Amino acid sequence: MNLETTFKKPLKKRLKKQPVQLARNATQILFSLFLLYIGYRFYQFYLHFATFGLEPFVERPAAVEGFLPISALVALKVWLSTGHFDTIHPAGLVLFTFFVGSGIIFKRIFCSWMCPIGTISEFVGNIGKKIFKRNYNPPRWLTWFLYPLKYLILFFFVKAILIDMPAFFAYEFLNSTYNKISDVKMMLFFLNISGVAFTVILVLLLLSLFIKNFWCRFLCPYGAFIGLGSIFTLTKFRRNEASCIDCKACTRACPNGIDVATKKAVLTPECTACMQCVEACPVKDTLDMTVATKKVNKWILPVGFFALFFIVIFYAKMTGHWTTNITYLEFKDLIFFLD
Repeated sequence: MNLETTFKKPLKKRLKKQPVQLARNATQILFSLFLLYIGYRFYQFYLHFATFGLEPFVERPAAVEGFLPISALVALKVWLSTGHFDTIHPAGLVLFTFFVGSGIIFKRIFCSWMCPIGTISEFVGNIGKKIFKRNYNPPRWLTWFLYPLKYLILFFFVKAILIDMPAFFAYEFLNSTYNKISDVKMMLFFLNISGVAFTVILVLLLLSLFIKNFWCRFLCPYGAFIGLGSIFTLTKFRRNEASCIDCKACTRACPNGIDVATKKAVLTPECTACMQCVEACPVKDTLDMTVATKKVNKWILPVGFFALFFIVIFYAKMTGHWTTNITYLEFKDLIFFLD
C-alpha cells in the first residue's frame, strides 16, 4: 500500500475537523445570508418607488454596489485619471479597489472566503463529489486552453476601460442615467431572468458538479484581477521537501487543481488561500504559510484580511466615501422612468 492510499481516508477526516475550514465555511454562510438580507432590503427600497410610495420606504443598502464591478472599473479609471472619487456608487469603488488590491497581501482570499459565486460553486462541487465520489479535473491539454479565458476577458475590460476610454467619457458614464440606476437594472435582470441567461447559469452549475469551482477557475475576470496582485505577494505557501512524505494529500485537497505536492512554493495566481492544503498535510511544519520567508500562524491571513476590510469600510463611511449622493427625489424619477 503506497503513501497516497494510506493517507486518503485520514485526509477526509482531517478536513472535516480543521478549525480554519470550519471558520471559512461559517464565514461563507454568514456572508451569503448577509447578501440575501441586503438584497431583500434593496428590493424593498425599489418597491417603495415602484409602487408610488404605497410600500414603506427602506434605506438603500450601499453594499449592493459590490455587484457593479464594471461601474467600479470605470470609477477607478476616473479616480486614477482625475483624482475624482465616484459619488454615484462610492461603496462599489471602495469594495472593488479593496478586493483587487488585497491580492497583493492576502492572495485571492476574497474568492474562497467571501465571494457568493465562489461559495455557490464550491457548494455545488461538494454535492458533485458526494454523487460521483470525486471531483474531476479537465485533461491537461484542455486545462491549458481554459486557464487563459478569464485573463482574456479581464484584458478586454481593462483595455476598453482603463486604457482606451477617455477620462471625460468615463466621467460622463458615471453620471449617466444608466449608471445611476444600474443596481436596479442588475436586480431586475435576475428577478426577470431570460431563458438564455438561465440556461447559461444552469450549464455553469452543471459543470461545477463535475469540475469544482469551474467558473472561478476558468471564467471569472474579477478573480483573475485579484490573482494578478497575488503574483507579487509576500505571502506564500511553502513546502519543506526534506520532511515531505509525498502523500499528495495537499494536491488532492486543493479545490483549484494546483499540484501543490510538486512545488517548493505556491506562487500561482490560481491559489485562493483557502488553506485546505495546509490543513490536509499530515506532517507538521511541512506545508506552511510564510510572509517574507518568515513562517506565520495560519490564522494571520484571514484575520488580517477581515480586520483591514472592516477598517476600510469604517474609514469610507467616516470620510463620506460610502453613501451615494443620489437624492430621494432623483431616485423617484429614475425608477419611475425605468425601462
